[in-house]
Amino acid sequence: MIAYDFTGRHAVVTGAGGGMGEAITLALLDAGASVTAIDVKPRPTALAAYDDRLTFAQGDLTDAGFVERTIGAAGRERSGIDYLANVAGVLWFGRDKSALEMDLDVWDQVFNINLKSFVHTARAVVPQMRAGGRGGAMVHFSTIQWYRGDPKPQDAYQASKAGVCALSKSLAMQLAGERIRSNAICPGMALTPLQARWDTEEKRAAVADYTPLGRIGTPQDMANAALFLLSDAASYITGIELAVDGGLLMRM
Repeated sequence: MIAYDFTGRHAVVTGAGGGMGEAITLALLDAGASVTAIDVKPRPTALAAYDDRLTFAQGDLTDAGFVERTIGAAGRERSGIDYLANVAGVLWFGRDKSALEMDLDVWDQVFNINLKSFVHTARAVVPQMRAGGRGGAMVHFSTIQWYRGDPKPQDAYQASKAGVCALSKSLAMQLAGERIRSNAICPGMALTPLQARWDTEEKRAAVADYTPLGRIGTPQDMANAALFLLSDAASYITGIELAVDGGLLMRM
């Protein structure tokens, strides 16, 4: 395992109440960072041992006022912000389907959570990165699903995640001169709470068999990629989309 040292740095992580966001929060804490973790869900028990370097804020990331207040207070308390991991998101099977037939109120809700909340956090974090004068780095979670269509579509999810990559690339170009980097991570099939449909060994085995590397991804796989892109080891990387998918794109 590669060891990173984030001692003295402060990260904001959204979607930290479970899955990939929780794994990224734990990885950053274990690497020495202070973390402001945000989620509409309550604080996971796995984060209970980090009270000195962890602030967990429970609230709605679609509420711009809540995001601004929370991140503003975090920056003041921790003397600035160095990193942002935008991980929060929803995948609503059954409600999110073809744009030709779905309830457009659901469309709007998915976009507010999966994309607009990323705008809220970026708008709150970037001024603090600028004020710190040492640059910064952001990772925004998308999906490989946006690269293709689907016979069983979740169009709001797919379109909002395509928007995440577009937003990330635009931020990368705008902020490069200030040494603030922005990259996107596109997970493939990963075993997280969003994928509760893989509820038997047989289903999980079928998913793993379809993946060229022969296994389903884990939240830790995504945390490993996120820490690399946030770290100084990636200081010459910005504006990319990194697929973390076990080779699944080769089948598309």
